Amino acid sequence: MPTATHTDRYGNALATRSAVAAEHYSAAVDRSLASDLGAEALFAAAVEADDGFALAHVARARLRQMRGDVAAAREEAARARQLVAGASPREQRHVDILASAIEGKAPRALDLIYQHVKDFPRDAFALSQATGVYGLIGFSGRQNRAEEQVQLLESLELDYGDDWWFLSALAFAQIEHFLFEPARRNAERSLQLRRENGYGAHAMAHVHYEYGEAGAGASFLADWLIGYSRAAELHTHLSWHHALFLLNQGDFDAALRLYRDHIRPEVSQSGALALIADSASLLWRAQLYGADRALPWDDVRDFACRAFTKPGLMWADVHCALAYAAASDEAALGRLIDGLRVRHAAGKIRAGEVVPALAEGIAAYAHDDYDAAIRILEPVQSQIVRIGGSHAQRELFEDTLLESYLRAGELEKAESWLRARLDRRPSPRDLQWLERATVPVSSNGAD
Repeated sequence: MPTATHTDRYGNALATRSAVAAEHYSAAVDRSLASDLGAEALFAAAVEADDGFALAHVARARLRQMRGDVAAAREEAARARQLVAGASPREQRHVDILASAIEGKAPRALDLIYQHVKDFPRDAFALSQATGVYGLIGFSGRQNRAEEQVQLLESLELDYGDDWWFLSALAFAQIEHFLFEPARRNAERSLQLRRENGYGAHAMAHVHYEYGEAGAGASFLADWLIGYSRAAELHTHLSWHHALFLLNQGDFDAALRLYRDHIRPEVSQSGALALIADSASLLWRAQLYGADRALPWDDVRDFACRAFTKPGLMWADVHCALAYAAASDEAALGRLIDGLRVRHAAGKIRAGEVVPALAEGIAAYAHDDYDAAIRILEPVQSQIVRIGGSHAQRELFEDTLLESYLRAGELEKAESWLRARLDRRPSPRDLQWLERATVPVSSNGAD
């Protein structure tokens, strides 16, 4: 194992004698942290320059896993474990963290990160595995995941200071914990420091969403997405945010054009997990919000059947349920619900009962059984945070319950829920729902 003679941008020593490998690796880390195109190619170039560079191997393996090439990812992670023997303690644990995540040992990987940041707080790429929508905390199944993520990052603020990646990660964590003002400041500063920063743009989109700034959010993303590669990790998801702002303004035509051009399975270059979530949730919301046209559900259903042949990823499972229910594929929906019940009974779902409950509630709603949908969905609302994703994404399930209240005539419950949401942030869509929910005071002719 070569003595480290190079460092990354955060001052971490790199066990390679190749200046070219170190340069490519550091650039790749930055591109990955920015959700910019080219990170995997740069990690590959680092490996080509120094095939014994364990960190480059395990980083490329993690990106391969995230785009669905699991077999290749595990093979390369195993090679990284071999190569890192004799390297520094930081690099050994760094490889252990990423390799554990690749091997399906997410709880172990997260425990290792908590140990790691005490010793090496500025190992940003290792820390990043715990952050964001699809990070190890996000998919931990824990009820307090939003608080946990913001506490972890706030404990490291002095270590990172005015760093564009850290500020974007902190902003997202803060917005999920409803710390709106610091989130806005940090997202804006992150983009000032590096505008070509997909995670900064993502945090800013969430700020606009939580403030009810649909017009400003749509304008921001329309401008920011110019020049952002369709092959970049967050292109589809940021297009989803853009379309969601348009839906909230009632512009179904523009939202569905974005879906057709940037989000649907046939055109998106996103990974399967993000793709099923973005496509299914956007069409379901369009349906909930009153789109008066047939929606292309069969394509989403077909993708779900191809990409997720059996339940096992809870975030994918609940979105596959949306696709099967909306496409009236009773067989696929039934298999999914049965599989989720079996997995829950065996203790194999980190989020617990909420996952099969959501699938069953979605099925009831699709069958126009709104009383059953309420009976199933209402008790698990406080647990939905456990399934992963962001608040903006999970609000879809709240919206499904709200529409069930309205259709079942439970107007007081709908009104109470909507007024609580409107107290938090303005929403033209919620105001329209409130008009349906508000029971007019009747007069019997008495003075």
